[in-house]
Amino acid sequence: MLNRVRSAVAHLVSSGGAPPPRPKSPDLPNSTSAPPAAPPQAPRSPPARAGSGSAAPAKTVEVRASFSRPTFLQLSPGGLRRADDHAGRAVQSPPDTGRRLPWSTGYAEVINAGKSRHNEDQACCEVVYVEGRRSVSGAPREPSRGQGLCFYYWGLFDGHAGGRAAEMASRLLHRHVREQLKDLVEILQDPSPPPLCLPSTPGAPGSSDSSHLVGPQSCWSSQKEVTHESLVVGAIENAFQLMDEQMARERRGHQVEGGCCALVVVYLLGKVYVANAGDSRAIIVRNGEIIPMSREFTPETERQRLQTLGFLKPELLGGEFTHLEFPRRVQPKELGQRMLYRDQNMTGWAYKKIELEDLRFPLVCGEGKKVRVYDLTQYEHCPDDVLVLGTDGLWDVTSDCEVAATVDRVLSAYEPNDPSRYTALAQALVLGARGTPRDRGWRLPNNKLGSGDDISVFVIPLGGPGSYS
Repeated sequence: MLNRVRSAVAHLVSSGGAPPPRPKSPDLPNSTSAPPAAPPQAPRSPPARAGSGSAAPAKTVEVRASFSRPTFLQLSPGGLRRADDHAGRAVQSPPDTGRRLPWSTGYAEVINAGKSRHNEDQACCEVVYVEGRRSVSGAPREPSRGQGLCFYYWGLFDGHAGGRAAEMASRLLHRHVREQLKDLVEILQDPSPPPLCLPSTPGAPGSSDSSHLVGPQSCWSSQKEVTHESLVVGAIENAFQLMDEQMARERRGHQVEGGCCALVVVYLLGKVYVANAGDSRAIIVRNGEIIPMSREFTPETERQRLQTLGFLKPELLGGEFTHLEFPRRVQPKELGQRMLYRDQNMTGWAYKKIELEDLRFPLVCGEGKKVRVYDLTQYEHCPDDVLVLGTDGLWDVTSDCEVAATVDRVLSAYEPNDPSRYTALAQALVLGARGTPRDRGWRLPNNKLGSGDDISVFVIPLGGPGSYS
């Protein structure tokens, strides 16, 4: 989980000493630099009229002005106000009249029911060109057209304790991915196995002759196989780590509060890479089959060690986390009830009375993160095969099977070549999780509570003409 868990347990994880600092991406702008396109800003509160009382506090105006939504939504000031309305909770999607997202991707979102002041989810969809930084031989690459790589990128970011971290990650994480891929451009385009070692000095003697490269068998006799796919996975993992570290610096230097979950999809050279840090989720629905493409992430493998340190040094948890583990997040209405729990000394479960401190965010509540890879070239895809990304606002009230059923119901009502079908599907998924206002809340058709959280959904088609162009 980007920054939120990291900021609270940094001392716990590094109790044996902090890891050495990672090199900063050389060409990446600071997070305070202006983004390529300024996001639409909500209008500032109008000044108070004379005699009408004191003006709104400056802090209120600043918070309002900092609220933004993804630029691809193309929201007008009025549309931005509607997107920020907790009572109406209108679903937002890119306009049909505007430029469509890559691959005719569908997107929809809705604000929470009052859980936080603004929508703390953010989203990003980009086509990113990567120019190689150096050749495999170590010689600087001469800029020229056709030598780089292009990757498609989708990202969902669920902010915690504020939306600034999610907004920052939505602007910068794909740039970190691009920087990590720059040294791999020529290697990924070469079908031969990647070299395990590269010359350290660009322009070294004989750099134009590939015979001096350190081949796979010249470093050591016993080695693990390294594939092009694993290099891309490593680049994405490093990008997540660098983004995490950049957020930590921003927290110290610019008082950026909170953190965010991140669910990212990268399409490169025929393969889809799905990386997840947090409780968002991705599934592929292919010919009715459900293929999980992510796992919710928390430091489960470090459970007992972290719980022990959290118990011995509760000050490290910052008053926001509890070292106890529960089967699910404790709800305020359960105060005084007895619930299953376990602490640092337990592998089984027992019951305890829920107290106010138990409402804090659990330090441990899931399993480890992975980057999963799906090879698009291995299957014959039809236009109804899709990759669905959603923040936890969707999955809290919707199962994988229910999502697959909605995919079949909605897409079957549209012609296969209708590009608006994927936006309609994203909207249907968001509406299905939000529910309708009834009985002082948002209710699903079965009368259960709908999601009161922010909900964001991408629908990425995996088949159909022109999808991979």
